[in-house]
Amino acid sequence: MKLFLTLLFFVGASYLIIVFNLSYSDGNRAGYIQKFSTKGWMCKTHEGELAMTTVPGTAPVLWEFTIWDDKVAAQLSEVMGKRVILHYKEYRYIPTTCFGETTYFVDKVEVQE
Repeated sequence: MKLFLTLLFFVGASYLIIVFNLSYSDGNRAGYIQKFSTKGWMCKTHEGELAMTTVPGTAPVLWEFTIWDDKVAAQLSEVMGKRVILHYKEYRYIPTTCFGETTYFVDKVEVQE
């Protein structure tokens, strides 16, 4: 039984290491931050929504994202209302929403002039 639990622990730890170190995709998205907040009962995460428009006057496409880093979250809060470019990485198959409600994790914010 002890061997089984040890093996189960190492399999779970290996899975998490793989999931958090191999991103499925990465890229940039540009638009205006429509919503940004901290959510969660026990595991607090920074969640946001980017409104991306292609042509003025058309309905924007909304893109939801998560931020892990408090410094990036503070930087994003300072530039609300300005057009931003968000660099993200997509991590799939994360086992719980404790790490974030989306699969897109923003790690860099740039203001587009």
